[in-house]
Amino acid sequence: MDSVGDFLSILRNASRAKKLACCAPASKLREGILRILRDEGYIADFKVDEDERHHRHFSIFLKYVQGNSALVGIERCSRPGCRLYCSRERIPRILGGLGTAILSTSHGVLKGAEARKQNVGGELLCKVW
Repeated sequence: MDSVGDFLSILRNASRAKKLACCAPASKLREGILRILRDEGYIADFKVDEDERHHRHFSIFLKYVQGNSALVGIERCSRPGCRLYCSRERIPRILGGLGTAILSTSHGVLKGAEARKQNVGGELLCKVW
């Protein structure tokens, strides 16, 4: 199963349904994606919760600007059946720099501009605009 793809679908569906918050299972990779989305202004915030069986999950608070979702689009690039890797020179610029590419690198989960600055490439997880 594609856990990152399922996670992105949860975010996409919640923002299109104009939900104020949504929940998703927790992992370190997803936490890295959420930190980038929060820092770039696509979501308001998130927190890690634990249920009675000690399973961790994220409570994600979505962001809206004048009634429209700040998260307009989110697209999975690399999939389990077809991994997509980018060198530093080939990291895409989303909408001419208005969007964000999220990569999994040897330095952790980074946005495209930060990966270029650190001179590292990696697996292109998703594009956000």
